Amino acid sequence: MKIRWTTGSVRVRLDELEVNTLLMGEPLSSTLAWPGGGWHIDLLPRERGVRGEGLQLRVGLADVLADLTNFAYEGVSLAGPPRIDIQKDYRVGPVA
Repeated sequence: MKIRWTTGSVRVRLDELEVNTLLMGEPLSSTLAWPGGGWHIDLLPRERGVRGEGLQLRVGLADVLADLTNFAYEGVSLAGPPRIDIQKDYRVGPVA
């Protein structure tokens, strides 16, 4: 999971294995810790809505998971605050 945050938004890029993990109903998490604090994000495939709890951001994907896995879409966005953009970052292997 690659995470980029700016004022008012967070962008998360997921590889194919991470998207499949969400499809199986398993959450994904990432933590950036430093002495005295840190930041944490959870992607929750069975929950709805975006909510912050202290330095933890919980992102419910139940309403957008089907669109996220649809090959016609590069990703999905959820209204926040903060706005959450979740994009697929699939690597294409060499053509034989």
